[in-house]
Amino acid sequence: MNTPSCHENIDWIPASGFQLRKAGVQFDAVRVDGDDGRRVADIMEHMTAGDPGPVVIEANGRRGVYFLLPPGSTAGRAWPREATPFNACEGRVSYVPVPALTGNTWPLAWRCPPRTADRFVHPVLLRSTLVAAVRDMSGT
Repeated sequence: MNTPSCHENIDWIPASGFQLRKAGVQFDAVRVDGDDGRRVADIMEHMTAGDPGPVVIEANGRRGVYFLLPPGSTAGRAWPREATPFNACEGRVSYVPVPALTGNTWPLAWRCPPRTADRFVHPVLLRSTLVAAVRDMSGT
């Protein structure tokens, strides 16, 4: 018997390569660049027993780490300056790169793939982790 994939109903994940998805439709996102983003992802994984929700990493450029949050959840929140929110606020259009689950997706990859279509990174947990991590990184 074939076991159904836990990813089969997530229609915003491309079948191959990667695609840009408009933020605010299926999800919002917060990007944290470089080692700071990877450190925050490490903390989030540790706090959630390895399942913080979907997280995409970028291997080149800013080396961004994209945390995917529920649609509409990033607007109206005060994010640390190290974090860039992607959403669909009035007068704003943002796009987030999303890789396929398998195959050649360079320079993108899933650090934590989505488990179900409605499971995302928790906005309050991410913001709290960012604020604490930024404080630790700056030594204040």
